[in-house]
Amino acid sequence: MPSRPPTPCSYRGHPPCPTLVLGGGKCPEHLADVRRASQRFRYESQGDPYAGRGHQRFRRDVLAKDPWCRCDLDHRPHGVSPCSQPSTDADHWPLSKRELIAAGLDPDDPAHGRGLCHRCHSASTARLQPGGWHKPKHR
Repeated sequence: MPSRPPTPCSYRGHPPCPTLVLGGGKCPEHLADVRRASQRFRYESQGDPYAGRGHQRFRRDVLAKDPWCRCDLDHRPHGVSPCSQPSTDADHWPLSKRELIAAGLDPDDPAHGRGLCHRCHSASTARLQPGGWHKPKHR
């Protein structure tokens, strides 16, 4: 059975984009433009939460304290525990950054952090904060 024919990019600029897209929507170039504009708006309106000196110091101190990933024992994305990968991300633990701020604690204190590899940090964040920082948290 034949699939639907490609349709022109849904970009509404002048002149219209002639690129044909399978399944409809925007072409990759205009989709990337929309994502960049969204990210730029977020940082301009709310500020980059990771650009401040406090967060940079937190990251540096946590990675110095934990040079190897300290992933959860109940979650092993690498198949072994601990995963034995070098730490690349500073994770707020055991409370999230949002919970530390709500409790009146300093979220940039390295005592509230642990070092994780990027894979474990992404898995932990997806599991514990599925809506992201700026969306309500559902548990």
